[in-house]
Amino acid sequence: MQIDDCLSNLPVLLLFNLDPNWSAQEQEEVLNVTSQLDKEIGSLGYQTTLVPVTNSDLNSILAQYNPLDYIVFNWCESLPGVAHSEWLIAEYLEQRGFTFTGASSATIALSQDKFRIKRLLDKSGIPTPGWHTYNSMSTVRWNRFPAIVKPSREHCSEGIDRNAVVMTETELNNRIRYIRDVFHQPVLVEDFIDGRELHVSLWENGSIDMLPPAEMEFSLFNDERDRICSYEAKFVPESEQYQKIMTVLPAPLTEDELHDVENVCKAAYLAAGCRDYARIDMRMKNSVPYVIDINPNADLSPDTSTIAAAEFAGFTYGEFGGRIISLAARRHPVWGEQIDIADPEVSTR
Repeated sequence: MQIDDCLSNLPVLLLFNLDPNWSAQEQEEVLNVTSQLDKEIGSLGYQTTLVPVTNSDLNSILAQYNPLDYIVFNWCESLPGVAHSEWLIAEYLEQRGFTFTGASSATIALSQDKFRIKRLLDKSGIPTPGWHTYNSMSTVRWNRFPAIVKPSREHCSEGIDRNAVVMTETELNNRIRYIRDVFHQPVLVEDFIDGRELHVSLWENGSIDMLPPAEMEFSLFNDERDRICSYEAKFVPESEQYQKIMTVLPAPLTEDELHDVENVCKAAYLAAGCRDYARIDMRMKNSVPYVIDINPNADLSPDTSTIAAAEFAGFTYGEFGGRIISLAARRHPVWGEQIDIADPEVSTR
């Protein structure tokens, strides 16, 4: 990848989480991964500054930086000590006039509310499993099994383990009570699609490109309760699911299946207002792709399916990050005009 002359030496603030309440090991891991991205995009010519978010006062953290002088690479998922705050980071950047990578605050807030996302998918005619949300046990009316029970306002599979898949009315009611007691929020109940799970990454604005879909392969599990990407599968290395769920890339799809997956994912990307990049999670059964989640601020760590898909498509880690920065730079009030004048289609290869 070669950066256009008007993007060389572009100052970039790499904004990332570094919660002081994390363990020393967790903080070290985050610093190592962030330094890796910093080094990779720096090798392309970008001038990067690491900005750790160690408290909830973004004003004090960013006060020294003039929004007109930087692009912010938004790699933040929360404010320390503030629940469900991912969208607040983007909102602050918007209010201060920063140009930043990834989704707007409105899109991030939308994605964190499963009720609103499911309603949007239905309204847009995008396939998604049948669903209902419940605020209390007295309103529960569900008789289709298997089903899966989720908190409606969490992400990263919080609240999802093998017991989230329910087979009977008794299991359903018990799980709903559990979610209400632990998470204190409405509960989403969905038809459980016991089929293939695909994680599909997309990028660009306007003309959207799909990276090779990745499949989460469940063949080592006989019980359908275990054929899910639970919290343990993502974050607990010693768990059976973490060790036995394999990522297959590219997912073995027929030409027709690949075409349908691409159309559905692009429709979801646009409907949710995703920007620069996103990951769409879906389940496929009888060759029908059903959207189960939209991740407009997906994790970009080097071991994720998004980066693996980009590398399979021929992009290094740094090239992926550089392309995201170049997309955001088009929105910058100063550099955006220079890019359009120099080359409306800045080459990333």
